[in-house]
Amino acid sequence: MVDPVSTPAAPAADARTLNAWRRWGYRWLPGDLFSYLLHMRPAEWPIMAAHTLLGYVLAVSVSGVLRADYLADAVRALVIWVVFLNGGTLAINSVFDRDVGDIGYLNAPPSLPRYLLHFSVALLVGGQLLALTLPAGFQIAYAICFVLSILYSVPPFRFKAVAGVDWVINMWGFGTLTPYAAWAATGRPLDIGYGLILFAFCPLFAGLYPLTQLYQFEEDRRRGDRTLALILGMRVSLVVATLCTLTAFALFAAAAVLLGAGQKGFAIALPLLLWLGVLMPWLSRHDRWSPLQHQRGMYRALAAWAVTDLTVLFVFAT
Repeated sequence: MVDPVSTPAAPAADARTLNAWRRWGYRWLPGDLFSYLLHMRPAEWPIMAAHTLLGYVLAVSVSGVLRADYLADAVRALVIWVVFLNGGTLAINSVFDRDVGDIGYLNAPPSLPRYLLHFSVALLVGGQLLALTLPAGFQIAYAICFVLSILYSVPPFRFKAVAGVDWVINMWGFGTLTPYAAWAATGRPLDIGYGLILFAFCPLFAGLYPLTQLYQFEEDRRRGDRTLALILGMRVSLVVATLCTLTAFALFAAAAVLLGAGQKGFAIALPLLLWLGVLMPWLSRHDRWSPLQHQRGMYRALAAWAVTDLTVLFVFAT
């Protein structure tokens, strides 16, 4: 297996012909046009969209979704949040990271298009302007994440390279503010019980975040970044992930009691068992795993996250 760090020209050379999807994309969007889209990392959009929509379904319930309550507002919020905010954030991240190896949701990243920075800023600013068509809560959530995106990626701040700060930004930005944005798009006030549910995703993402860094140790070290996982080391990162996950599920359980979920509340145990099924073997074997195995562990954790979202909807929105 060729080390992409030691052969930086290889990923760029192969990027346009990596697979049928790439070949099709560059045929229909010639030149660098398809590269702009790839650096928005559309492979992550389904995950981001699903977690965003969780807030909408919690706000209106499954029956409200079937009645299409606030549907137009929810769809508009989804496009703004996923395409403009998240896509713009990941694109501007690519501008300053200049990765040559595989990164999250983008294998063999293509060479940076000339105007990627301008494109990224246009997406972020355009999303903020479009957010003005939605309730104030959504506008505020977008503005907070817009600022966090700049602080996260852009020098001289570049907090993604500051261990601990990158963690806090992501646990709040993706974990809690993302589903809250779709909730806020409906205009419904947030009560304590449902606020507790949205807050629980903060420690849950705090557990997931270091897991996304374990397979990128060498790439991050090459850039000189001091990520949380690099500072903590693999074993401590996995211990922290486990403790954060347990905290999140304690908050889900507290919300189930507060909102009177009854017997449905016991369903929360299912995703917890899945998380432990991912984390316990990883913790016990991490020192023998290759980067590819760590990457697979990350994707198994993402699957456990998806089951968590579905279970939360079953317990609190049906």
